[in-house]
Amino acid sequence: MSISRHIEALYREESRRVLATLIRLLGDFDLAEEALQDAFAAAVTQWPVDGLPDNPRAWLISAGRFKAIDRLRRRARFDASLEELALRFEQATEMPDLDLSVEDDRLRLIFTCCHPALSEQARVALTLREVCDLTTEEIASAFLTPTPTVAQRIVRAKAKIRDAGIPYRVPEKSELAERLDSVLQVIYLVFNEGYFPSSGDAPTRADLSSEALRLGRLLLSLLPEPEVAGLLALMLLTEARRAARTDAAGDPVLLDDQDRTLWDRVLIAEGEKLVEQALRSRRFGPYSLQAAIAAVHAEAARPEDTDWEQIVGLYDVLLRAAPSPVVALNRAVAVAMRDGPEAGLALIDGLLADGGLDGYYLARAARADLCRRAGHIEEARAGYREALALCQQGAQRAFLEKRLAALDVESAAR
Repeated sequence: MSISRHIEALYREESRRVLATLIRLLGDFDLAEEALQDAFAAAVTQWPVDGLPDNPRAWLISAGRFKAIDRLRRRARFDASLEELALRFEQATEMPDLDLSVEDDRLRLIFTCCHPALSEQARVALTLREVCDLTTEEIASAFLTPTPTVAQRIVRAKAKIRDAGIPYRVPEKSELAERLDSVLQVIYLVFNEGYFPSSGDAPTRADLSSEALRLGRLLLSLLPEPEVAGLLALMLLTEARRAARTDAAGDPVLLDDQDRTLWDRVLIAEGEKLVEQALRSRRFGPYSLQAAIAAVHAEAARPEDTDWEQIVGLYDVLLRAAPSPVVALNRAVAVAMRDGPEAGLALIDGLLADGGLDGYYLARAARADLCRRAGHIEEARAGYREALALCQQGAQRAFLEKRLAALDVESAAR
C-alpha cells in the first residue's frame, strides 16, 4: 500500500481516536479539530520523505499537539493572553503513554458530547459530528433541518461545554447510571430516526441506523455494562427486520405481514446472545427488556407462533421499570393480540382519555386498526383520519391512506 493510501485509511480508521485524545490534551473542540487537520496535512508532507512512523497514531497526536501550540503562539501576536495559554499547554500536555489512554479518551468524548446539560438536539448533533465524523450537511440532511441551524447547535454546544466547565471525563460510578442513560438515549434516538423517520418521505434511513449501531458497538467495547448490551441487542434485533419492513414499492409493511425469511438471522443471533447476557446480569433496564420483547418476536417463524403471553409479561415488567404512555400503548396492542381486539381497545381508550398520547399519531392508528379487526368500520375510518391529521412522515401517511381506502373496499364487499 502506498503512503498516501495508508494515510487515507488511517484517517478513516483512526481520526476520531486521535481527535478524542487531542480534545483531552487541549481542552478545546475547535482547537483540537484544527490540530487534527494540521497533523494529517503534516503526515501527507513528511511521511513520503521520512517513511511511515512506528506508531502513526502517536505521531499524529504529537504533531497535532505541537501544531496547536504553534497556532496559539502565532495568534498571540494579536492577543498576549494566548502566549500564556500556549505555554500552559506545552507544560501540561506531556504525553507519557498515548496508546494506553486513547480508548478512554473516546469514552470521555462520548460522555462529553452527551452531557445532560446540553439539549437533546445539541447532544445528537454534537455526537454525530465529533464521534461519528458526519459533516454538518449530512446531519442536517438526515434530520431534515437547515444546515445553519445544525451548525449553530454544534457551536452552542461546544460553547456550553467550555463556559459551563463541563468536565471531559468518564463519570464516577455514583453518577454513571444517570449519565449513561443520556448516552444511550442519544444513540437510540439516532437509530430510531434511521429506522422510523419522524418526517420526510423515505420510509427508512439506513445510514443513520448504521451510525447508531457503530456507536453502540463502540460503547459496548469501551464500557461493557448490561444496559449497553441491551441497547445494542435491541438495535440489532430491530435492524434485522429492515429488508422485510418495506415492500417492492417502498411502502411500510407491518410486523405481522413481513416475509420473515428476509430477516437477518446473523444479526438476530448476535442480538439474542447480547440480551441473554444482559438479563443474566440481573442489572438490566428498559433497553434490555425491549430487546427481550424483540427476541420473542424473532423466535416466531410465523406471526401465529408468537408467544404473546410472554410478550405481555415482559411489557408488565417494562411498564414498572420505565412507565410511559407509549410503553402502555404497546402493551395494550400485545394484550389485543393475546385476548382479542376489544380487550386492547378498552386499554387504549383509557390511555387516550388520560391525554398522555395527545398528538401521537401511532396511538390513533393502533386504535383504528383494532376497530377494524373488531368490525367497527366507521370508528376505524375516523381513527385513520385522526392519525393522518397528526402524521408528518410521507411513507407512513401513504400507508394510512391505503388502510383508509381498504376500509371502503371492505364496506362495499359487505
